[in-house]
Amino acid sequence: MPSKSPYFDQAFFRFLQDLTENNQREWFQANKQRYEDEVRHPAQRFISEFGPQLHRISRHFLADPRPVGGSMFRIYRDTRFAKDKSPYKTHVGIQFRHKQGKDVHAPGFYLHLEPGGCFAGVGIWHPDGKSLSSIRAEIDAEPAHWKRITRSKRFSDTLELAGDSLKRAPKGYDPEHPM
Repeated sequence: MPSKSPYFDQAFFRFLQDLTENNQREWFQANKQRYEDEVRHPAQRFISEFGPQLHRISRHFLADPRPVGGSMFRIYRDTRFAKDKSPYKTHVGIQFRHKQGKDVHAPGFYLHLEPGGCFAGVGIWHPDGKSLSSIRAEIDAEPAHWKRITRSKRFSDTLELAGDSLKRAPKGYDPEHPM
């Protein structure tokens, strides 16, 4: 039975705002218990309790509340090649990926929680070459179907088709191709 208390309350977003203003290891270590209590545990509770709802959509998607390797992205940033060396992410990312997927590049659902900028996403992020070719071939084979779905009122009332776009047609496709 899902909890009646909110998962993402003022304390959750206040911590993320405070982290934005104090993104240093010393501050985080001094506030780590706050992170656990106000951010990590509520997010894990949401993931656990969302699992049954997710299975109503499809039993092939996972809601994994494990603290490492689960649906919640880690708070630590990879700064090896970044100009910005701040060590912590100032948002919470949660992914419900397909059970056959091994990483963030699998098809799935994504929830982004950040003070002043929350959104949900669905689809596949940076697919590998084989998957990308398969997606393009499917759209190419059924362009009317793709247009009918993505331009329908039901789709446009609730979703936005967004993301990076190419400057020129992919290899093997006519630059004048309508899709």
